[in-house]
Amino acid sequence: MIFDKNGNTTIITQEKASIPELVKNLRDKHNSFSNDNVIINLTSLGALNNNDISEFLQLAKLHKESNKSFVIVSNKIDINSVSDEIAVVPTLQEASDFIDMEEMERDLGI
Repeated sequence: MIFDKNGNTTIITQEKASIPELVKNLRDKHNSFSNDNVIINLTSLGALNNNDISEFLQLAKLHKESNKSFVIVSNKIDINSVSDEIAVVPTLQEASDFIDMEEMERDLGI
């Protein structure tokens, strides 16, 4: 797991561990990025399914409650089949754009 902080956003890249192992590690280290927007980069992993993405739901909800964004990046899942409760985009650029949009909405009180 690689952490890369860019302003108020932490990008977490996973290269080898399973999704349940990654989620457990993220819960254990949550304090280190709890005040940041979070991008979980899963592009180096193989095919993902909705159950894999659902593993992140609790962390995503926790971030939304704190007025922070939580975005998963993967180009190996049908984004249209994922629950609306969690943001999944195919590229890091789209994740950054998504966070920018959510920050603007929060600033506007939307």
